[in-house]
Amino acid sequence: MRGGSSYGDRDRDRGRDRPRFGAMGGRSGPPPMKFGNPGERLRKKRWNLDELSKFEKNFYTEHPEVQRLNQYEVEEFRRKKEITIRGSGCSKAITGFHQAQFPQYVMDVLMQQNFKEPTAIQSQGFPVALSGRDMVGIAQTGSGKTLAYLLPAIVHINHQPYLERGDGPICLVLAPTRELAQQVQQVAYEYGKSSRIKSTCVYGGAPKGPQIRDLERGVEICIATPGRLIDFLESGKTNLRRCTYLVLDEADRMLDMGFEPQIRKIVEQIRPDRQTLMWSATWPKDVRQLAEDFLKDYVQINVGALELSANHNILQIVDVCMETEKDNKLFQLMEEIMAEKENKTIIFVETKKRCDDLTRRMRRDGWPAMCIHGDKSQPERDWVLTEFRSGKAPILIATDVASRGLGMSEGSVGQMLLCTLSPLCCQCKFHPFFHIEDNTLCSCSIDIILQNDTLCFADAFE
Repeated sequence: MRGGSSYGDRDRDRGRDRPRFGAMGGRSGPPPMKFGNPGERLRKKRWNLDELSKFEKNFYTEHPEVQRLNQYEVEEFRRKKEITIRGSGCSKAITGFHQAQFPQYVMDVLMQQNFKEPTAIQSQGFPVALSGRDMVGIAQTGSGKTLAYLLPAIVHINHQPYLERGDGPICLVLAPTRELAQQVQQVAYEYGKSSRIKSTCVYGGAPKGPQIRDLERGVEICIATPGRLIDFLESGKTNLRRCTYLVLDEADRMLDMGFEPQIRKIVEQIRPDRQTLMWSATWPKDVRQLAEDFLKDYVQINVGALELSANHNILQIVDVCMETEKDNKLFQLMEEIMAEKENKTIIFVETKKRCDDLTRRMRRDGWPAMCIHGDKSQPERDWVLTEFRSGKAPILIATDVASRGLGMSEGSVGQMLLCTLSPLCCQCKFHPFFHIEDNTLCSCSIDIILQNDTLCFADAFE
């Protein structure tokens, strides 16, 4: 037993005498193939729940302080935090980390991070996730969603049998981009190392060898982008038969990027009595359909408004112009911005070609600009982001690959301005406005658009 938590001697009770889940059994899988649609060689599994090993997923015991709260006090707290609930049997929200009754080794890391109290999504999300319920969490990026699913995941893992040779991960986190996956993996490492939970990050654009070695050695947590994970599943490098805790992070973004077929192929490989947690910044129709297909008797937790809207903490400026005026307006704007020291600017463009062309032109004119997009190698993207965060390269030109998960924080240099030139759609357009981790850093957002683009803005600026 660790730290005397309320979870008792169940904590980390993962002995060899307990039934183990299916292992790979030395099968190397079919040889990799480079043609066809991703995942087409993965066959949908036919699960027989009677034959599957049982597992535990409800570890929540209501703290006495929470038990004493009456319904009025619970609703008043939710109202102040802008929390709305859909679904039956939702647990009461907690107001402090100690009320979640995490094991001591989790609480120690929280104290080291100097977190005073849980965020709104954590206050309601911790009890639901620890109870083993399926859930949908809708909140802005930077609201603490990562911890809201990773801390319950650590508790979940510590109550399962140890991994054996050939076993796949117990917790799978699907993320839309390499940058977001890496950020999640860093958090998983920080909070999991105290209980010897191993994690790895699986994504495209990087060598497969180290990722395969991690999976073959055994990891309890795998954070993956859908494409690379499909590749490894098809080639038999890993399996999801041990997976009992599934997280879909930034689900709306994954659907925007066309990952729905891959997501469905992956979920077919996971036992149906798993616990599933879906996280999203918006709640469009396609995300709702995904939740209906993958989740059972789920609780929906919403923090803030469901409708897509611009961040009201940021000054929003829209400049409608002709196509031929765009670049001149941008360069006039940059003259004003760069006149002040320690300012940083992100310019979002529609295509990779436009990204490269604009970067070359700005650098030719003497602007310290760098760019990232999907064709850049992972080391190059990491280096560019590091240079931008530190302020050494204060102008970042990017496609929507960087619209989330840039990881800007209070330690970053200077104020930041967002500029967008050609939105693909309204949702992609507005995500950069409110998905910087600390809203106080971003003082202004300027949009140089054509007359035809103005319809995208009508609802968001109401």
